[in-house]
Amino acid sequence: MNDLERRYRWLLHAYPAAYRQARGAEIIGTYLDLAEPDRHWPSPADVADLLAGGVRERLRAAGAADLIPGVRLAAILAFTTATALAGIWTVAEQVTEQSRWGVATFGPFATTGIIVWTAWLLTAVIHALAPAPWTAAAVGVALLLTTAVVPVADLARLPRPPLFVLLPQATLGLLALAIPASSARWQRLAPLAVALAAGVTTAQLVAQRGQPYRWGNWGIYLPEAGVALLLTAMVTAAALALHRDTRGLWALLVLLTPTGLLGLYPLTEITTELINADYANFRVIASTAATILTLTSATLVTAVATRRRPHPNAPASSTVPIRGTCPTCGR
Repeated sequence: MNDLERRYRWLLHAYPAAYRQARGAEIIGTYLDLAEPDRHWPSPADVADLLAGGVRERLRAAGAADLIPGVRLAAILAFTTATALAGIWTVAEQVTEQSRWGVATFGPFATTGIIVWTAWLLTAVIHALAPAPWTAAAVGVALLLTTAVVPVADLARLPRPPLFVLLPQATLGLLALAIPASSARWQRLAPLAVALAAGVTTAQLVAQRGQPYRWGNWGIYLPEAGVALLLTAMVTAAALALHRDTRGLWALLVLLTPTGLLGLYPLTEITTELINADYANFRVIASTAATILTLTSATLVTAVATRRRPHPNAPASSTVPIRGTCPTCGR
């Protein structure tokens, strides 16, 4: 056994034991036959294929094979929400008048967040017009900017958006990485259309109320966006359930985390009062976000575990693949 084969066998532990025993030799042989003679490490694509196939097979063994299609559906809704928020913040960040208190700005914009929001809007344009593989790369760049703006802005002493704005955006972006490569034309255009509509609506609110971004009551729009996302997921789940399609239910469970983080601002205020803190500092925000993440993740794990528990009268299932299925993904 050479180094390459040993490393492929180590990656094979992503699959259930019964599957490895039934198909392990076949999978390893296929990858070794396709590898270059002088290769000593699995390629990144092979690593991704093996890990993804292992996750799919373990979910199938747990009775939750439809979780992955549910994640893809959740990714579409998450990406649409992320671009809508980008449309809102792009308009809200524009400085229309100087503050009497001398609040620092980033040129004609309130904060460095304008770079982040522009990246998300460009991602929506790429998703609508460019080839599908470009979308994942654009989402990755936008997600990187979303996470990097905090340390970069702090080091450069530049204004940045609050954490309760950036954290849900990053979570939505992380989920958007799972957006399907192929989708209908209207699905590709929908995020851009929603972002434009959100931007136009925000422009009207700014003109009517004159609320500046840095000291206006803009935080209320995040919980409202969370409620809108949750209601959309619930309606989608109910509509699909009528056709015995459980993708919507899994998408709803997956979206609980970003939905909860969209409510981080009011939940942090509640936490501040409960612990008698003077204000919502980083520790309060981080602990509140960690609690949301723990509770929502536990809900999803419990749902998967419940699906795995067999019915008393149901026949025992096996994780051994049937003849003719793909040795990599189990399909």
